[in-house]
Amino acid sequence: MRVLVGLKDIAKAAGVSVSTVSNVINGRKNVGKETKERILQLCEEMGYRPNIIGKSLKTGQTNTIVFIFSNFERSFYLKIINGINDYLAENGFDLIVCTTNSSKNFVRSNFTRGAIVLDKKMTDEFLVSIAKPVYPIVVMDRLIENEYIKSVVTENYSIMSELVQALVDKGFRNFGYIGGYEDSLDHRERYQAFIDTLTHNNISFQRTNYYHGDFSEESGYRAANIFILSNSLPEILVCANDNMAIGALKALQENKYEVPKDISVTGFDDSRDAENFGLTTVTIPRYESGYLAAKELVEMINGTSNNENFKITAKINWRDSVK
Repeated sequence: MRVLVGLKDIAKAAGVSVSTVSNVINGRKNVGKETKERILQLCEEMGYRPNIIGKSLKTGQTNTIVFIFSNFERSFYLKIINGINDYLAENGFDLIVCTTNSSKNFVRSNFTRGAIVLDKKMTDEFLVSIAKPVYPIVVMDRLIENEYIKSVVTENYSIMSELVQALVDKGFRNFGYIGGYEDSLDHRERYQAFIDTLTHNNISFQRTNYYHGDFSEESGYRAANIFILSNSLPEILVCANDNMAIGALKALQENKYEVPKDISVTGFDDSRDAENFGLTTVTIPRYESGYLAAKELVEMINGTSNNENFKITAKINWRDSVK
């Protein structure tokens, strides 16, 4: 059984008062260098961990940030979390990661200092209701107009336009599209860029070549099978994310279609499996976006942030799934 180590235990081992240990733990500068180093060494050796909950309830102040997300299937979340955690650790903040079901317990100013939200289940209205000068929020992949909320979003439109234009330049004319959640910013911007670029090139797009998915591999698999069963495979299938593209690739492979000989496929995100499938996709710097989201939030907390939203640039990664 693990024994919890408290300030009294550290103080006894170091031969100092509890208040001296507390001063060191809280970063105060009124303790000598040798004493400070001895206390920190004992904290490490004895496995001391500060009681964040108890401290926040007592003082009404905490240096803990909560990251809220809902979809465990998308591997890039780990990269985002790593980016968030690295910036917060460099700047003296702790991180809690939670999902929608438990998140409302953490978005209180006496428990966490602010929130980074990448969860479509948390409505704009709810986030506006809890955002305050003492509790700023950074949202990812959506835009909310509020002075205490800042958005970190991918520059979806320009990079999707660049991808589709490059496909047109390669000679493609018959396009199919698999979209994601229709109320999501990612879907709306990517699909609008797709349509606008085809229109700019005088290429008509048949709505019958559009299938609605939900960003999951299963929805891409189903959509590709519908294309196959309808005997109306396009030359190129553009997917709003990698999960759906990979689902489509699996369906095509099962039905003996060769990619890119019979049909080309593109994704968006450059997820962990994209390279294994040779998928042409759009690379979004997920680690960097998490790092920047944390940076923006800490600046809001410190009162040094501007009012502008932050846009993440992306690039095309050409692989073997395009002819």
